Amino acid sequence: MADSKVETISRLAQWRIENFGPCTYKKSDPFKVGIWNWHLTIEKNRYLYIRLFPEPSRASKEQPPIARFVLRVSTTGANRRPYISPIHERLLRTSDDFVWPVDSTFLGRFVIDVEFLDLKICPLNGGEANSIWPTDGTMQSLAAQSALRCLGRMLDEGIHADVTINTADGTLKAHKAILSASSPVFQSMFLHNLREKESSTINIEDMSMESCMVLLSYLYGTIKQDDFWKHRLSLLGAANKYDIADLKDSCEESLLEDINSGNVLERLQEAWLYQLRRLKKGCLMYLFDFGKIYDVRDEISNFFRQADRELMLEMFQEVLVVWKPA
Repeated sequence: MADSKVETISRLAQWRIENFGPCTYKKSDPFKVGIWNWHLTIEKNRYLYIRLFPEPSRASKEQPPIARFVLRVSTTGANRRPYISPIHERLLRTSDDFVWPVDSTFLGRFVIDVEFLDLKICPLNGGEANSIWPTDGTMQSLAAQSALRCLGRMLDEGIHADVTINTADGTLKAHKAILSASSPVFQSMFLHNLREKESSTINIEDMSMESCMVLLSYLYGTIKQDDFWKHRLSLLGAANKYDIADLKDSCEESLLEDINSGNVLERLQEAWLYQLRRLKKGCLMYLFDFGKIYDVRDEISNFFRQADRELMLEMFQEVLVVWKPA
C-alpha cells in the first residue's frame, strides 16, 4: 500500500497516513535509520496508539538500539497543528517496548514524524552504550589522531626539518616550531641570537640517539609506552633541563610505581637532584615507614658517601620521626 511507505532523510522519518478510519490498525513498511530497519504502527481504540520498534533481525538482536527520539503527529494542510511527544530514550527490542498514547482524534489524513536525536548500541555483556553517530568528542578524537599521524611522518621522514640535533652517538632531524612550542628553553634558543639560532644545530650530547629519539617522539605525540618506560630516567633529565613540565610529572609518576629495594636509593638520589617531592617522600616512606632500610644496608654506606648533606639530614630526621618513642 502506498501509505505504508515511510520517507527518511538524515535522522528524520516521516509517515504520511492518507486514510485512517475510526477503528483501524496500520503498520508501516520497514525504513532504515542507523544500522537498523524500523517499523511504525498506529492503532485506534480510545486513544491513538503509536509504536516504534526495530525489525527483528540479527542486528537488532546482537546490537539492540537505545533510541532517543521525539514523535510529532499533525494534520495535513495549511492548518497543520503538531501534537509533540516528550523526548523519549529507551532500549527498543520489540513492539511492546514503546507505545505512545495520543489523547487526540486524528482521522483521515495526517503525518507522523520521528526525529532520532541519538542512537546507541546497547552492549549485551554490559558496559557503556556507544552512539553510532559521531559526536563533537568523536570528531575531536579523529582530528587529534590525524594530526598525530602527520606529526609522526614529519619526524620519521624529516619533512621540512630545519634543525639538527647532535646526540652522544649520532644526529637527528627535527623542527624548530615543534621544539619551541614544547619547551621554553628551546624557544629561547631560537628566539635570541644564540649559537643554536645561527647554526640551526642543538647539542644534546648527554643523551644517546635512541633516548633522544624517544624524547622527540614524546614532543611529537607519538611516543610508545615501552619506550617511555625504558628511557624514563633519561627523559626525566631532559624534562628538567629543557623545562618540559608535563613530561617531568609523568616521569615522576612512573618512577613512583615500581620502587623496590634494588632501585630505591637511586630513585631517592634522582628525586633529590630534580626536586621531585612526591618521589622523595615515597622513597623515604619505603625505607623507613615500611622498614626496608634493612634490605639496603650493604649499599647504604656507599650512598652516604655520595649523597648531599641536606639529603642525609632529611633522612636522619625521618629516622627520628619513625623511631620516636611512644
